[in-house]
Amino acid sequence: MSEKVEVDELSESDVLALRKKRLDEWRKSGDAYPNDFRRSNLAAEVLSLHQAKEKIELEKQKISVSVAGRVVLRRIMGKASFITLQDSSGRVQLYVRQDKIGLEAYEEFKRWDLGDIVGGVGFLMKTNKGELTVNIKEIRLLTKSLRPMPEKHKGLTDLEKRYRQRYLDLMVNEKTRNIFQLRSLIVSKIRQFFTGEGFMEVETPMLLNQPGGATALPFTTRYNALDASMYLRVAPELNLKRLIVGGFDKIFELNRNFRNEGVSTKHNPEFTMLEFYWAYADYHDAMELTEILLKELALAVRGSTTIEFDGVGLEFGKPFARKTMREMICESSPSINQGQLDDLQTLRNIAERTNISVAQNWGEGKIIMELFEALVENKIQQPTFVIDHPAEVSPLARRKPLEPDLTERFELFIMGKEIANGFSELNDPEDQAERFQAQVRAKESGDKEAMHFDQDYIAALEHGLPPTAGEGIGIDRLVMLMTDSPSIRDVLLFPQMKTKN
Repeated sequence: MSEKVEVDELSESDVLALRKKRLDEWRKSGDAYPNDFRRSNLAAEVLSLHQAKEKIELEKQKISVSVAGRVVLRRIMGKASFITLQDSSGRVQLYVRQDKIGLEAYEEFKRWDLGDIVGGVGFLMKTNKGELTVNIKEIRLLTKSLRPMPEKHKGLTDLEKRYRQRYLDLMVNEKTRNIFQLRSLIVSKIRQFFTGEGFMEVETPMLLNQPGGATALPFTTRYNALDASMYLRVAPELNLKRLIVGGFDKIFELNRNFRNEGVSTKHNPEFTMLEFYWAYADYHDAMELTEILLKELALAVRGSTTIEFDGVGLEFGKPFARKTMREMICESSPSINQGQLDDLQTLRNIAERTNISVAQNWGEGKIIMELFEALVENKIQQPTFVIDHPAEVSPLARRKPLEPDLTERFELFIMGKEIANGFSELNDPEDQAERFQAQVRAKESGDKEAMHFDQDYIAALEHGLPPTAGEGIGIDRLVMLMTDSPSIRDVLLFPQMKTKN
């Protein structure tokens, strides 16, 4: 029975029953799940090395290959058939003849299904249409697929099913496979870039007895052996800066963070972050390094410093714009001027007109941040460093010497998304202690995302943190940009989803 008949005329349970019957028959003949076949060649390798060769040349050379993969196409005919295998690199066609493998083996071969995993050995040839093909002398069924693949013409278009059953998505959607291959390339290039710049890769704990390093709501868990509540880290920042105190000058970490917040096209509660710290550098140095990194990534991934995202050409080959948060607010709303941003009551009035609900304990800095998010953030398209954030919303950043209400901090925005956050690190232990106290007061007033007071980190600063620049780059959002993917779920192999009832 052909696959088309199975899918079109039988229920899923009937298909499963039929294929289990075939598996049972196979079990009787020997090892149903053999593991002694060894693949020597990937599809992409075969095509790249031999696609350009002429038919006669291949016949003379008798190039032997060993391939394996999932059956994704089949044309079963009388005494000769074609199937197409898909492996991690691509697809390759196999030509199977009864007189080559024997009558009994050929009859068994015709009973195999789409989705089965097969290994074959043979010589390369070209069909009359010029398609590079493996002329099979030996073929084996390695794994029986009990469930049918998604229908080949329709593919797998249901977004929720693609996210929940990513294995099916990867199986049938080449675009999805390409995205995750590019994600791997991006991460690899980032590692190469930083090690090439003299940074050392480190690892810091995921489980902490106290959250810190970012204003975010943490996940809590229980450490039974210690009879203690623990937190999944929201950021590795404080531990990484402890390492700078210890004497490492240039370090980076590529790892997961966890924030107990909502799920959207921009957010996933578990995400990948790059953080780097650079002693004897400031936020200007970090911005310059970021420009170089993103330029190199664009060239590596897209082959150009200009990439397209959602129909917009993004330029990574030129210096990124640098604008203060205050001036961008004024540019976005001509009715707002710089002087108004210094008066708390005026800011409250502007926020009210902007439909921003202002808490009683908010100062000028918090309102300015909220105005920026409401009026400016989504309008930014080209790579832009938004600089000089209020100290009130930047508890770990160094103050500007001549403007102590502001900090030497930047956020990189591209297409309305925050891609990076960095600053000259606050290394004054007394100032840091005061800012931690302000965070504690905010927490006591109901701000669940405010930081705890980390006494040991203050002790570390009292030992001396050299002037340092630090930065975090969201890898998931960066991959979205580099692959022109509209949702963060498109670049996560297993995105967080609501549990089905």
